[in-house]
Amino acid sequence: MSSNGSRRREITVADVAKAAQVSKAQAARALGNYGAVSEDVRSRVLAAAEELSYRPNELARSMNTGKSNTIGVVVGDIENPHFGLATRGITDTAKKSGYNVILINTDEELTAETEAVQVLLDKRVDGLIVAPASSVETKHLQDVHESGRPLVLLDRKAEGLDVETIAVSMTGISYESTRYLLQAGHRRIAFVSTLKTGSPYRSGMVLDSSQISERLEGMERAFSEIGLTLPEDHVRLNAGDADSIRNITRGLLLMTEPVTAIVASDGLIALSVVEAIQELGLSIPEDVSFLMYDDFSWTRLTSPPLTVVSQPVYEMGVAAAGALIRQIEGRKPVANGPGFSARLIRRGSVAMPRIARV
Repeated sequence: MSSNGSRRREITVADVAKAAQVSKAQAARALGNYGAVSEDVRSRVLAAAEELSYRPNELARSMNTGKSNTIGVVVGDIENPHFGLATRGITDTAKKSGYNVILINTDEELTAETEAVQVLLDKRVDGLIVAPASSVETKHLQDVHESGRPLVLLDRKAEGLDVETIAVSMTGISYESTRYLLQAGHRRIAFVSTLKTGSPYRSGMVLDSSQISERLEGMERAFSEIGLTLPEDHVRLNAGDADSIRNITRGLLLMTEPVTAIVASDGLIALSVVEAIQELGLSIPEDVSFLMYDDFSWTRLTSPPLTVVSQPVYEMGVAAAGALIRQIEGRKPVANGPGFSARLIRRGSVAMPRIARV
């Protein structure tokens, strides 16, 4: 039977100092790697710490040194493979440089993001990487920047915030992919996104996400080039869970004039869209063409393989972590740093619409 009294007492700096026969202040400097301390004292302290299995109090050390060797990362949906892959790039890079990562998921809620940023600041993280839930409402990020805490934005821009941002410009690739669908004969093209809005999409409305704004801008440009207008009713935002995505898809395909092509804004949406198409007994691309953002291994294993807009997501995570660590360590930004672009990978999920084949 165990009790609090019988548990092994936590080893303190004072214990290490006593074992090394030095003062507590000397032991603290040697263990924290700050201040002046002789090599003899350092060696004795480190040997004693190893013998006693001493584990440092990270909060106390951060208060002494001003550094916690931790990076805070805030993303909207860790279930989304896009953010999972980017986070892997961040953690791999952070680990190589001696930093740990604290990750917080916000479900794309601005209030949750604001709270997450404050939690990480309270934990004295050395810097923050944030994929902003809103590209418009960014006061909490402005406050971080103005406080001098290192900050890097990932995947999305923020209006009026002059900080390093690692993101792919989506307008050009959206224009290219939409033009590809138009050239195949499609005119009723749908776009499905989880972006939350208070009302149905209307051309020109202010959207919280720079990524989605750019994608719709590219689509509208491609339609305008051939003298047409992107049908607003074919842009479906507020796609939430899998059931709502399937309902949206069924609605688009059961309209009086059903859409002939669907563009999914991420991998999670894509899975539910494909499932809904199958539930309706329809086939890709014979009945409906399909294109999605991001390229994952499963997109090559479907029948047919899916046409995708591929982004260097892992590399973006690596770049974001590298940029933040340079800020933390007081080094200058890399001149002409990495520019990232997306590319259209044409596979088998896009074909001429059935009505054009008749």
